[in-house]
Amino acid sequence: HFLASKTESRRFSQLQTKASEETAVDAGELFTDLKEKWDKVENKSTVILYGGGAIVAVWLSSIFVGAINSVPLLPKIMELVGLGYTGWFVYRYLLFKSSRKELATDIESLKKKIAETE
Repeated sequence: HFLASKTESRRFSQLQTKASEETAVDAGELFTDLKEKWDKVENKSTVILYGGGAIVAVWLSSIFVGAINSVPLLPKIMELVGLGYTGWFVYRYLLFKSSRKELATDIESLKKKIAETE
């Protein structure tokens, strides 16, 4: 039992070392990629304002969801609305091949609009 435990411990430490090495490389690549993209941005103040606005929006929506959760019946109703919307989305966009292609083209056009390459 002790030998098996020692072998498992050694195997776990090797896996942990491999995982941390891989994430360190990925984090370094990610950081350099982000730095290059940040250097290419012309209007940095607008990006900072949009980022700050997004953080504030997430914070406010968190407060809103917390307030809705405190009302006794509303969380269950919102759960049903979410379940219904999920069912509709699956039926509308994911069930059939043609609608999946439509969704893919919609996503690509949205990406182009966001990146302003259209």
